[in-house]
Amino acid sequence: MSTAIHRVGTRALLVEVGELDLALRWHSHLTAHPVPGQVELIAAATTVLVVTESPRHARQAANLLAALEPQETTAQTPREVEVEVVYDGPDLAHTAELLGTSTEELIAWHTETPWRAAFGGFAPGFTYCVPLDPTQARRVPRLESPRTQVPHGAVGLADSFSAVYPRTSPGGWRLLGHSPTPMWDSAATPPAAIRPGDTVRYRAVRESIEVAEPAAAASISGIHLPALTLDDPGLLSLVQDQGRGGHGDLGVTESGAADRASAYAANSAVGNPAGSAVIENIGGLRLSALVDATVAVTGAQAEVTINGRAVPLGAPRVLPAGATLTIGAASAGQRSYLAVRGGLAAPQVLGSRSADVLSGLGPAPLEAGQILRVHPHRRGGAARPTVNPLRVRPGEAAVLRCVAGPRDSWFEGGFSALTEQEWTVTPYSNRVGLRLDGTPLRRAHEGELASEGVVAGCIQVPPQGTPVVFLRDHPVTGGYPIIATVIPEDLDLAAQLPAGATVRFTHYQPDQGA
Repeated sequence: MSTAIHRVGTRALLVEVGELDLALRWHSHLTAHPVPGQVELIAAATTVLVVTESPRHARQAANLLAALEPQETTAQTPREVEVEVVYDGPDLAHTAELLGTSTEELIAWHTETPWRAAFGGFAPGFTYCVPLDPTQARRVPRLESPRTQVPHGAVGLADSFSAVYPRTSPGGWRLLGHSPTPMWDSAATPPAAIRPGDTVRYRAVRESIEVAEPAAAASISGIHLPALTLDDPGLLSLVQDQGRGGHGDLGVTESGAADRASAYAANSAVGNPAGSAVIENIGGLRLSALVDATVAVTGAQAEVTINGRAVPLGAPRVLPAGATLTIGAASAGQRSYLAVRGGLAAPQVLGSRSADVLSGLGPAPLEAGQILRVHPHRRGGAARPTVNPLRVRPGEAAVLRCVAGPRDSWFEGGFSALTEQEWTVTPYSNRVGLRLDGTPLRRAHEGELASEGVVAGCIQVPPQGTPVVFLRDHPVTGGYPIIATVIPEDLDLAAQLPAGATVRFTHYQPDQGA
């Protein structure tokens, strides 16, 4: 097929080339020769996602990519990785039956075939591998009903790919066994055991070894002092900063504060740099000061008090040692952001302190009684009041602007089927995605879509037909069609929509300017 270039929101492009080898050639070329403004590059089965830093760069990239003919790069000696496997998986016998062979022959094929690590995605350390020799490939369908939990270390097949699950997660691959070889170590450099370009060999071992979940790095860099005690974390309190972009090839999404404008406003109010770590909270919280600390709260419309006295949102205040700060339940929006002058201190993973609820990277959710540590304030501006940027209006449907495609043709009525009705936010929404309810969209195409790179804002439509708007902790790749993509300027609004809120989507031309 000829190369097709699709817009993915205002800042990304999906280059569709039709086959894996071409996708890897494009990826290799653009890695060595990035287009101006390129910040992320994600290869998948038949596509390459090019993410840029601005709409202007995306427009320039579209013109450059349309004329590009990527050349073969000079071959480098690949690194060889051995993965031990105990072939005791629940799908081993049935997979052999599907392939018309015996379990012994299936194991022999899997271990004697040299595999190439093609691309990352789905989760940190999850690497899609294909046979080095395409003639050795065998195709098996995914499970009709995916498992809600696949154990970490599980070794599976799907389509023509083989991979090891780096952590416990949902999945629809057919499981042949399990591996004691850790796939991800946040403290290692690089953290992924298998990287694109590696040669992978599976080796059968007989003993069943208990596979331990990899431990996260726990050290905190820099000077930090105990400053606060979290007496009540509410429904969920997480540490967030500006995220960890640029690691899509490792299966790591950007993450970071769900409502970035509110996080930046809280930091601005206390004089912190914009990327300092803050608390992102749902359901209210209560904390007490161990030392005098300058704090500010932004985000959801909620009552904030210090020792019972009301504090306006966006207003910096000194929280004296021994005093208590309380954030009440939200009356509009759902996420509050609390900044402390100096910034919260927490372990970093790939340069960020953000907690990623999908992959488990970053600090664990904060717990009652936890001591919160803060860095000394050394740079930044003076504390000053700031405007709270919340855009949620109770009783009104939120309007999210989005760019059509790249897979709107997969649905009856195309993009209009999404925009002609109001949708309701369900209680199953989280930082991964805003799950919506409404009249299901009907497919115009049957069959499976090969996994493709996605960005925050992509509106994925699973088989049941109700959309999911990906938020900050979205997977790096997705296997369901993307009907449209919410523009980055509206993601903060999407992140503040509580269960029961209504949403309308409206068409946005990517060249009209936000």
